[in-house]
Amino acid sequence: MAKEKKLVEAITSMEEDFAQWYTDVVKKAELVDYSSVKGCMIIKPAGYAIWENIQKELDKRFKETGVENVYMPIFIPESLLEQEKDHVEGFAPEVAWVTHGGLNELQERLCVRPTSETLFCDFYKNLIQSYRDLPKVYNQWCSVVRWEKETRPFLRTREFLWQEGHTVHATAEDAEARTVQMLNLYANFCEEVLAIPVVRGQKTEKEKFAGAEATYTIEALMHDGKALQSGTSHNFGDGFAKAFGIQYTDKDNKLHYAYQTSWGMTTRIIGALIMVHGDDSGLVLPPRIAPVQAMVIPIQQKKDGVLDKANEVVSRLSNVCRIKIDDSDKTPGWKFSEQEMRGIPVRIELGPKDIENNKCVVVRRDTREKIEVSLDDIETKVPEILEAIQKDMFERAKAHRDSHIWDAHNYEEFKDVAENKPGFIRAMWCGDEACENKIKEDLSVTSRCMPFEDQERISEVCACCGKPAHKLVYWGKAY
Repeated sequence: MAKEKKLVEAITSMEEDFAQWYTDVVKKAELVDYSSVKGCMIIKPAGYAIWENIQKELDKRFKETGVENVYMPIFIPESLLEQEKDHVEGFAPEVAWVTHGGLNELQERLCVRPTSETLFCDFYKNLIQSYRDLPKVYNQWCSVVRWEKETRPFLRTREFLWQEGHTVHATAEDAEARTVQMLNLYANFCEEVLAIPVVRGQKTEKEKFAGAEATYTIEALMHDGKALQSGTSHNFGDGFAKAFGIQYTDKDNKLHYAYQTSWGMTTRIIGALIMVHGDDSGLVLPPRIAPVQAMVIPIQQKKDGVLDKANEVVSRLSNVCRIKIDDSDKTPGWKFSEQEMRGIPVRIELGPKDIENNKCVVVRRDTREKIEVSLDDIETKVPEILEAIQKDMFERAKAHRDSHIWDAHNYEEFKDVAENKPGFIRAMWCGDEACENKIKEDLSVTSRCMPFEDQERISEVCACCGKPAHKLVYWGKAY
């Protein structure tokens, strides 16, 4: 029994040390390993399988809106990067540079892709000539490099995986519509597939993407009360088009600058999955994203007929869910702990007595509820249980999020909440960046977004300076 308990005891309690709990989970669940390249992670099969499911689901949703996939080079010439001043200034501290090719110094430094706006713009300026060429709705799946000072698996690494969409439109209205459409696509994906409730809103001028006219975001709340930016959609207006000369002729043969958008989601969303749903036993994966949705665990598997019946169950259920069997020689207790650590939504226990009674025991990972199911009904009952888990996980995460939103009407209340109540802080803001800076410097709290769906004016004055307020803002400590 000591061995069986060790797997779970190796995880630090999230209440004791949330950061260490997170590190323990990503390591013990074998999602990542550390690399000899400082600040970079090795994504192991269990972690990459989650990303593959995210990629598959997002890609399907993208294509339903007319998106086509392309691929751009990983290197960007310095002269190209410098064509958009605000953009390059925003990324300059994080850029990695290639200065040599083999033994020879390059005539021009090459930036290792931190994002691909400049490459797409350089491509579009030659591709687009007429209104007939618009819109262009492209996306690429790739990795990017940003030289982060402090790193943590999935949440912040020097190289990470993502998708970046880059679109071009004839009008400002079309660009705005695409920007909002993609933000809503991300929000629906998070809520419907990842069971993560999000707040949709606009970033402040200080927090928007470098070079963008407007940045829209989805913000999620982690179990420890910190926020995580989980997806962004940017309206570039015609700023990049003017910098790069992306023009088209309309039906009257008049020349116009095009309007652009960009939108992205990264592997940091796996970090959100861990921190929203995980517990002290490890991962808890929503069924719709879990690489393995059910694990069959035969009990007393050496007894005649047990393994045969377990494999029969796997065969029958393989048409309705992603399922595996653990027929290793480990003890059942160890297998249970391992299944819980890996976050597999249900385990199906099947032993000689169960077979004799024509039933199995389905155990939910999220609640540990044990449900007896007739073997005659498994093809209908297991999918029903998986759907119940998906729904319940979202509702629990939403209830947690909603119970950790606090109102602050003045700076004294704001300071008290920031220091004593983890979660989102709703507070009115005057629009002055000086107030944002003060809040960040004093309390390590940043503006997360100006929410679309919550327009309540909880006060007429800014919670920081007391001057007339213009916007309700969600604030929070963030990853």
